[in-house]
Amino acid sequence: MNVPIQEAAATVHEALTKGRVFLNSRDTKDNTMIIGWGGILNFWAKPIFLAPVRLSRYTHDPIAKTGYFTVSVPREGELAKAAAFCGARSGRDFDKFAECGLTAVEGRSVPVPVIGECSLHIECRVLQSQELDLDQLDEEDRSRYYADGDTHTMFMGEILECYTKE
Repeated sequence: MNVPIQEAAATVHEALTKGRVFLNSRDTKDNTMIIGWGGILNFWAKPIFLAPVRLSRYTHDPIAKTGYFTVSVPREGELAKAAAFCGARSGRDFDKFAECGLTAVEGRSVPVPVIGECSLHIECRVLQSQELDLDQLDEEDRSRYYADGDTHTMFMGEILECYTKE
């Protein structure tokens, strides 16, 4: 069932603060990671999902290469072990879908899966990406979040689909 973007935005915002947002990608294999930053906004008169991904993350290159990503959000209290695993392990070393018993369900509009066990799904096409310019950050944030220089790319994905599993 399609979900209004405003309703999804509230769900995503709450889930981000609790480490329950899966960011999914596909290149040579399906992958997912947990994000704690980002969210839904309106830009260029379009609904956008802002997905910050560190350059070092395995998820970064598949999104940059394919130009697509999906977001899957479980209901409160569900998939806590999977979220913990996917937030602490790299897709370079693990097949997270297999390790966590997650079902990769083909996206409706994009060539990237959503997680079948989640209740909310957002499918996105990257419109713009921008690496953070660390020289533009104040010293406190730069030293707190980027002491090692491993910055984020901000992927701005146009939301093509937003739905709950039926």
